[in-house]
Amino acid sequence: MLRRTKIVATLGPASNDPKILERMIHAGVDLVRMNFSHGTVQDHVQRAEKVRVAAAIVGRTVGILADLQGPKIRVGKFENGKIVLDKGDIFILDAALDGLGNRERVGLDYKELPNDVSKGSVLLLNDGMLEFDVVEVKGQEIICRVMRGGVLSNNKGINRKGGGLTAPALTSKDKEDIKTAALLKADYLAVSFPRSGDDMRLARELMHAAGGKSMLMAKIERAEAIPALADIIDASDAIMVARGDLSVEVGDAAVPGLQKKMIKMARAKNRLVITATQMMESMITAPIPTRAEVSDVANAVLDGTDAVMLSAETAVGDYPVETIEAMARICLKAEREVEENVFDRRVIQQKFTRIDQSIAMSALFAASHFKVKAIIALTQSGSTPLWMSRVNAGVPIFALTPLPETLSKVTLFSGVHPIAFHSKARGQAEEWHQIEAKLLELGLVKEGDMVVMTIGEAMGKSGHTNTMKIMRVGDHRKAL
Repeated sequence: MLRRTKIVATLGPASNDPKILERMIHAGVDLVRMNFSHGTVQDHVQRAEKVRVAAAIVGRTVGILADLQGPKIRVGKFENGKIVLDKGDIFILDAALDGLGNRERVGLDYKELPNDVSKGSVLLLNDGMLEFDVVEVKGQEIICRVMRGGVLSNNKGINRKGGGLTAPALTSKDKEDIKTAALLKADYLAVSFPRSGDDMRLARELMHAAGGKSMLMAKIERAEAIPALADIIDASDAIMVARGDLSVEVGDAAVPGLQKKMIKMARAKNRLVITATQMMESMITAPIPTRAEVSDVANAVLDGTDAVMLSAETAVGDYPVETIEAMARICLKAEREVEENVFDRRVIQQKFTRIDQSIAMSALFAASHFKVKAIIALTQSGSTPLWMSRVNAGVPIFALTPLPETLSKVTLFSGVHPIAFHSKARGQAEEWHQIEAKLLELGLVKEGDMVVMTIGEAMGKSGHTNTMKIMRVGDHRKAL
């Protein structure tokens, strides 16, 4: 059974070994995430090449997601690496401190923080593990009372409850990293902490200026992003439900509802969506997931996410391969419970402005009425299978293309499976014969199966899909 939901795995020390990487890809990784918070340009380029080599050995196409660090607002370092704070303690966040921190104060890497907070502001540190109440802002000093204590160590992150920090989404480091993403030909570029569609539009301009063709992904992790969600989605090709920082800023209880809202909005706008953060967290050190984690992954599938993402589990965890196997198993099981929604009123009443989009929807409609085994989309840009992937027709979609960049791009499209296909046919009849032979060779169809195919009369040209055919495998050869 082919899996609709895609799996994204973050690379790191646990997946550096080429053999481990091959096993991860074989277990079901569709897209790898390269975290640009760590590593040099050369590290990223070498890692991307390692992924492509491993994927070729396994015989699968794997996409690459370059994830920008964004404006990480952190405390500085301490004399002894960490301190312990108790409830009621007074502690100072000092933007003017250049040296090491101590039990009384620590420096900040974001020097503008004193301008973003005032008396009564609540700051959450280390993913919300510690909570500070701002009692006074005096020059470059933010004087806080500890409301929830604990261990505070070097470089831990800071969020403001309810949002309101003004750090720009794209730092100078991010702008340089966009050039690196273009250099290694990343299929997707994730922008951290966007506050508006303008942040995404700027990232797209910088990507194009660097000669890159990456699809743009907005990581929704700021409170300010929620009211601007429609604009951000419109300016992006995909979004990531980044539940970590988002949970700290808006409150953990708000995140499940926001997850469902974001997935629904993204799909309605023909955008892709990844659900991320702590999906299989216990498997960093355990060989099996918790029941809660199983439910979390399954519910994301039921919500309609295109992909589920692993972070520390595959970057630094003890069981990267087992985690992917478990996630694939959960996705497959959950997909059996997802209702086919090709008759969704939104889809039926939608007005199409492009011929290729109407052909895509016609193929889905036909597939739902006939007992077809597959939809076959010959594509150059990937647009036709993208539109098809927004609706679950209950059958696999095979995207056939000669273009490596399109093969890699569709790895994130739910229900779409990339197949490299180089046609030298002199007409559509001969081309169908070659397609049929390819699918039979791969064991994806068998004699007598009914399939739906979309193709452009102007073969080999992007955006020219204008034909849909319903065919039975083998009938063409019998006619010959």
